[in-house]
Amino acid sequence: MKVSDILRVKGNTLFTVTPNQPLAEAVAVMAEHDIGSLVVMEHGDLVGMLTFREVIQAVVRNQGSIGSMTVRGVMDDHPLTCTPGTEMDEVRRMMLERHARYMPVMSARTLMGVISFYDVAKAVVDSQDFENRMLKAYIRDWPAEAGSDEATSRT
Repeated sequence: MKVSDILRVKGNTLFTVTPNQPLAEAVAVMAEHDIGSLVVMEHGDLVGMLTFREVIQAVVRNQGSIGSMTVRGVMDDHPLTCTPGTEMDEVRRMMLERHARYMPVMSARTLMGVISFYDVAKAVVDSQDFENRMLKAYIRDWPAEAGSDEATSRT
C-alpha cells in the first residue's frame, strides 16, 4: 500500500497558512475545521508545518497567551515529507522515528495532501481486515479431499 492509496480515499481538501499570518488566525482555522495541522506555504513552496503540538508549546512559553505571535515563530520549519509513491511501511517508520503526527505529501515541489498518523493506522487496519476476510473465505471454500475421514465426518 502506498501514500497515494490513502490520499485517494481521504480526498484532497487542504488547509494552508502563510508564515506571516498571526498565530491566532491559524488557530481559529484549525478550530473551525477541527483539524490538527496546517501546511505553511510561501510563494507556492512548503516552508513549514503548524500542528497543535507547536501551538501548545508556544502558548506555554508565552504564559498561556497567543499574543501577537506569527506562524513563522512557532511552525516546524523542517517538516517530514513523503511522496505519493512512498510505501506505507516506510511512512510508519518515519512517523514513529520523528514522533510526527502529520506529514505533507509532495510530488516534486507540489503539495498533494497531508496524511496523519490516524490515516496511516486506519489504512493498515482496513488492509488487515480485508486480508482476514479473504483468508477466511479461502479457508471456508477449501476443497475437501475425497475419501478422507475429515471430509466424511462433515457430511
